[in-house]
This record gives sequence, structure tokens and C-alpha cells, in this order.
Amino acid sequence: MLSPFLMSLLWIPATLVAATAQTARNATQRSLTDAIGVVGATQVRFVFGLPFAALFLGLASLLAGALPPALDGTAFLWCLGGAATQIMATALMLTTMKQRSFAVTTAYTKTEPVQAAVFAALVLGDPLSLPKFAAIALATLGVLMISFRRGEPVLGAGLQPLVFGMLSGAFFAMAAVCFRGAILALDHGVFFLRASTILVWGLGLQSLMLIVYLGLRDRPALTGSFRVWRPSLFAGFLGALASQFWFIGFSLTAVANVRTLALVEVFLAQIMSRKLFAEMTSPREIAGMALIALGVAGILLLAI
Repeated sequence: MLSPFLMSLLWIPATLVAATAQTARNATQRSLTDAIGVVGATQVRFVFGLPFAALFLGLASLLAGALPPALDGTAFLWCLGGAATQIMATALMLTTMKQRSFAVTTAYTKTEPVQAAVFAALVLGDPLSLPKFAAIALATLGVLMISFRRGEPVLGAGLQPLVFGMLSGAFFAMAAVCFRGAILALDHGVFFLRASTILVWGLGLQSLMLIVYLGLRDRPALTGSFRVWRPSLFAGFLGALASQFWFIGFSLTAVANVRTLALVEVFLAQIMSRKLFAEMTSPREIAGMALIALGVAGILLLAI
């Protein structure tokens, strides 16, 4: 049994695992967009992720020595809201990636922590002090500074990618808040069992929504994902793995803490890129990484 202090820190490694798996999943999904379209690639993470989520729930139930908790009406509505907004967020993100670079799309969607902090404070009552909001804003500004290359206009292909990218971040923020609301609404069960339970319900609802939609509107996209089942299965596994650890993080601390620490993935990707090893890092990139580091450090100090 972990001590209370270690339990208070457990959301940190959970978030880092989730961010790593999500980065790999996004790249895999992006490669599927050209083959089966935006909606087809969107449904892959849900339909192909559901079996893995069910496996995770079985393991969590065995570890906890208890059955998964039942959802009441409140938990179900929170979960339904999270399922719907996450579908919209993913579709908007993949649409933006088709029009702008991966880095720029990341910049647009990574405005999520600021939006999540506000939504969670208003809807769930998660604490949002001025120092905490400043730390989140600093880290988000750092992402923006790193992601846009010199000479690359913010609007680039037009206003639509900017709008879609920002909306994607907003819907991701709403989804995170809804799923945390669903986890908190469960009346019993250890944190990881409640997280796994909501994950299965969420993916189940999302799979149902998308199978019905694609069956009525775009059957080739639905059947196409089964033709490319290997990358689809891999994307589904990575999606379920990332969501499992996101939900564990949401079960332990405020949404804003989890989503701000997740910005470390942008920081690490820049450090590990060939460009930063082969060329001199620009003052703007150094400043951006410094802001991300300061913002994340501030969140950690305020949350611990």
C-alpha cells in the first residue's frame, strides 16, 4: 500500500506514460487519414481500442479484488458528454493536420490546458488560483513559441485550420473535464478501477456512435479500417493505453494539472529532434522551452 505522499505523486508518472503513448497514437492515426479518411481514422482509436480497454478493466478488477462499479445517471451523462466531445476533438485535430504541419496543429490543440483549467473550475469546482493559471499560461505560450517556425505564418493555409485547431483543443478540454466528472461520480471503487470502468464505457459509447454514423454515411471508411487492421489495431492499443493513464491521472488530481504536465511531450520532442541536435537552437526555441519548463515546474510545485 502506497503512502499518502506517494499517492499524491502518482498522477505524475501516469501522465508521462499517457503523453508518450498519445504522441505515438497521433502519428499512427495521421498515417491512416490518407487511406480511410478523417472519420475513418478517428474511429480507429475507439473501435480498435475498446478490446484493449476491456482487458485493462479485467486486470484492474483482478488487482482490486472487486467488480467494476455501476454507473448511475449522473456518471453516465458525464461519460456520454466526454465521449461525444472527444470524437469531435479528434476529428478536428486530424482535419487540421491535413491542412497544416504536425507541429502547428500541436500548437493549436495544446491551448487545451488553459481551456481545461477554466472549464474544470467552472463545472467541477477544481481549484484555479492566479499562480496556477499563470503557470498554465506560461507553458502554453512556450508551446506556441516552439511550434511555429520562422517564416511560417500563423494563418498559413487560411483561417479554417486555426479555428478548427483551437476548437479541437476546446473539445479535448471539455472531454477531459467530462471524464473526470464521470470518474468522480462513481460512488465506490479504488481510483484505477473507477478510471478503467469509465474508459470502457467511454470507448463503448464512442464505438457505437461511430459505427452507426459510418454505417449510414460512409461504409467504405468503416470497412477500410479492417483492411488496414494492423496499423488500426496498433493505433487502438496506443489510444487505449494513453486513455487508461490519462484517466488514472484524472482520478487523482485536477484536469489542469494533468494536461499541463502533458506539455512535456512537446518539450521532449524538440530536444530529441534531429534539428536540435544538428543545428544551433534558436533563441525563440530556447525561450519557448524555458517557458514550458517554468510552467510545468510551477504546476508541480503548486500541486504537490
